[in-house]
Order: sequence, then C-alpha cells, then structure tokens
Amino acid sequence: MSDKNKIRILPLGGLGEIGKNMTVVEIGEDLAIVDAGVMFPEDDMPGVDLVIPDITYLVENASRVKGIFLTHGHEDHIGGVPYVLRQLNVPVYGTKLTLALLRVKLIEHGLERSTDLREIKAGDRTKVGNIDIQFIHVNHSIADVVALAFHTPLGAIVYCSDFKFDQTPYDGKVADLHAFANLGQQGVLCLLSDSTNAERPGYTASEKTIGETFRRLFSNAEGRILVATFASNIHRVQQIFDAAVREGRHVSVTGRSMIRVVEVASELGYLDIPDGVLVDLDKLDKLPKEKTVIITTGSQGEPMAALSRMAMAEHNRIAIVPGDTVIISASPIPGNEKAVGRIINQLFKEGAKVIYEPHLGIHTSGHAQQEELKLLLNLCKPRYFIPIHGEHRMLLKHAELAEATGVPKDNIVIGEIGLPVEFTADRVSVKDRVVSGQVFVDGLGVGDVGNIVLRDRRQLSTDGIMIVVVTMSRKTGKVVAGPDVVSRGFVYVRESEALMEEAREKAKEALDGCLNQNTTDWGALKAAVRDSLNRYLWEKTKRRPMILPIIMEI
Repeated sequence: MSDKNKIRILPLGGLGEIGKNMTVVEIGEDLAIVDAGVMFPEDDMPGVDLVIPDITYLVENASRVKGIFLTHGHEDHIGGVPYVLRQLNVPVYGTKLTLALLRVKLIEHGLERSTDLREIKAGDRTKVGNIDIQFIHVNHSIADVVALAFHTPLGAIVYCSDFKFDQTPYDGKVADLHAFANLGQQGVLCLLSDSTNAERPGYTASEKTIGETFRRLFSNAEGRILVATFASNIHRVQQIFDAAVREGRHVSVTGRSMIRVVEVASELGYLDIPDGVLVDLDKLDKLPKEKTVIITTGSQGEPMAALSRMAMAEHNRIAIVPGDTVIISASPIPGNEKAVGRIINQLFKEGAKVIYEPHLGIHTSGHAQQEELKLLLNLCKPRYFIPIHGEHRMLLKHAELAEATGVPKDNIVIGEIGLPVEFTADRVSVKDRVVSGQVFVDGLGVGDVGNIVLRDRRQLSTDGIMIVVVTMSRKTGKVVAGPDVVSRGFVYVRESEALMEEAREKAKEALDGCLNQNTTDWGALKAAVRDSLNRYLWEKTKRRPMILPIIMEI
C-alpha cells in the first residue's frame, strides 16, 4: 500500500485510563487530531495540577496536521487544547457550545486571537486535504455532542466517544441513528466506541427522568435547597431551574466553573431562565430560605469547590444550617468515593438533609450501557473494532460485546497509548510504538516536572528531609565549621535531640573518613555523608528521609 492510501489510528490518550482523551487519525499524508483532553492527577502525583498527553509525534509531524476536531466540551476532551496550540498552529473544529467553552480557556491562556476556531454542527460534512469528515449528533451529559465519521478509500472510520442513546432527551434531539445505519450499509472499516459503562447491563436511564425527581424533591423540601452537579451538564442545570420555577423559588449559582457555564449557556440560548429567577448570592440572603435554591460545584468532593467549602464552614457567603436540603446530583468518579463520602458526612454534621443515593433517581450517566453499545455495533457493522475511553477491564468487556454482535475476535484490537494501528484492504496490524505518555502541568510549568521530581516529592511527603551543612576551607580542604544538621518533616527536634546529635556525629565521621583518605571531590564527600546517614537513620527509625548534604567553600 502506498503512503498516499495509508490509514492509521494512533491513540495518544484515553486508553487504559479515564481522561486525557486524544486520538490521531492518519489518512495518507494528512493527520487529524480528535480531542485533546486533560486528566486530573492521581494521589501519587503531589503538586501536579493537570496531566496532558505527550504530543511529541504531532510536533514532529506538524506540517501534516490538518486540524483538531472536538467531539464535545468536557474537560477530558478539550482541556488540553490550549497546551497543544502552543506548539501547533492548526484550526480547531467544534460545535457552538464546545467552541464557546473552549474560548473561555483560550482567553485565560492568551490564545483566543491567534486561534482559528471553525464552528460545525451535527449533519455537516467537511473536507480538509485527505480528511473527509462527517459530524453525527449523539446524546451525552452535555449539549452539542457529535460523533465523527472519517470517510476513507477503505470505508468509514467511526469515532463515537462519550455518548448514549437517549430516547427521550431533554432537548428533544435524539441521536442520529439513521446516520450510523447509513454508514453501516456503505461499509464501516473500523468503529471506535466509548467503553465507560461496558460493564453495566441494560440501557442508561434518560436524562428526563432526573427532572421528575427534582420536581418531587423540590415540592417536599421545607427549607433552602442546594444542588451539586457537574457545571457542564446544562440539561441538568436547566431542569433544576425548571423545578425551582415550578415551586416559586429563586436560584443562585456558586462555584467558578458553574458561574462561567451558566453565563455562556444563557448567552447562546442553551439555558432558558425566566426573568427574575436567577439572583445574586447577596440578594438570596434577603429572601425566605424556603424560596431559594443554590446550584453549586463540588459534586466530586473537590477540596476547593464551593460545596466542600460550605461543608467545612469556609465559604465566604454560604453556611449550611439545619433545615437545608442538599442534593448531590452526580455519582463519584472512580477514586473520588472517599472525598465525596467525607463531604456527605460533614454536611450531615452541620444539620443538612443530604440526598445522594443513586437509587433515588437524582443522577443518570451520560455513557451508553451494554445494550446501547451493542446497538451501535449492529448499526455500524464494522469490519474492525477498537474499544476506547476506559480502563483496561472496560475495554476487554466491550470487546466481548463486539464479539457477541458478530465482529470476529481477530478483528478486535485492544489498543495501547502510543501504538499505531494500521489498516489495509485485507488486514489490520499494530506498528512500532511512537513517543507518547504523560506530561505534567504544574503551575505555569508544562513538562518540567517528571518522574524524578515526583519521586522526590513523594519521599519528602512521607519521610521528610534532613539537611547537612558543612563549611570547608578552599586553601586547606579542611572542615572549618559544621556539620550542622537541620530536619523538616522527619522528627520533632526538641524531642529527638539525641538522635540529631548522633546524626551529626555520623556525618562528621563520614567526612573525616574521606578527608583522611585525601578525598576532596565534593560528589564523593556528599555521597559518603548521604550513605552513612541513610544507614543510621533506617537502623534507628525505619524511615528514609531525603538526605541533602550542602558544602560551602570559603
């Protein structure tokens, strides 16, 4: 096969993990980037703010990249776009709401004026070089979501990221099943599909059912109501407003991202808020509590989010009081269960009635469950299948579903980040790994924190640090002062004076031993001090603080 007809799919994120979604579709000499998301750091990444995909391969092939094509406006799909645009000057395609949410990020990064944003809508089809792409409407927990279909000489590549098939969506816009069926009849080379709920049987409940739950809960609540949910779930936010209007309540919003999304969605017409319903928090205090609703961020127990600050009595405007009803309209993302549980306990302690149990119908997923996943497979009838967007067990379960619908086992590829999957007319093959992985964002630094820095931070956070300071004469090479020993995060010095004095003696013995052998190399001196103290402190405390020898020359 000539390079002109080469078709490859390269995952750079979102496989074997939840977050930082990014996939490269390569048709001939042209590359298309699908999404550019972030992932929030794990517990073993102290100090890291965000994790983004490594785009070394894209930078090396910058002249071939035709654009970034966004499926929807969630952080794990658009959060990394500003970091990509710092290194690649390419157009960005997305629906109206997706680009509006992205534009806020670009302004924060100072990139709005230099970025070429191109609005598309579901049903459109556009061509850029060899990239012939069709946009298909699907449902999710945010509005304006599209699946992508890349038309190639070997058939369509259908990329269906986060989606579900909601038969009664709040906005009345059902997924375009006809478009998928039509592609299936024409011939789908490969389907890539969301695996988040591949372990869950049945169908995902309709978003509309949540509105019915809100109406019941709001009518029964006697005091103030607080609802925590994802800021991006505009249909959920709309249904909160609808329930409040029905009960004659006024609404305020708090939390930076919630305020921002409500403003953007209102301006674009995605939220319909009657005049006089939305009020500032300052004015809300003057109204009877039984006539108020607060929509807030913090459904995942984030320490700095508004709900967490309210629960800990640290919010500057809102205090939880007995009689409040708090509705947590979200399910914990894997890994957040403890944080959410801690906030729920604290809210109960403050006297609130907390409604959080999933069986009460206060949340539904935005991701397809097994029957919907099988429906998509049957509509598309793909020759090859690659499960995406999920941890490894989810990918394997989705592969089983594909095999059950008739996709041959040999035609199912469980991909890995950095491994290109290449298609020909009669087979699929996995090529050599390209540079890929994680890049850490810490403050203003991008990529300047690596595994070695994280290792040092973990060591500091678990066992602390001991600093040994020695002053040496430049002329004689002898010790003039010290060694002095300073400890932070290791032991409380006043209660461990004997240990610290013995540590100082061990450091002195190590220095004297080197100097007696006429060793004056600073590296060797530091290594001797470090090794000696490591052995001594482990023997005495079974701890391994970071040992940092410092030699000053006079």
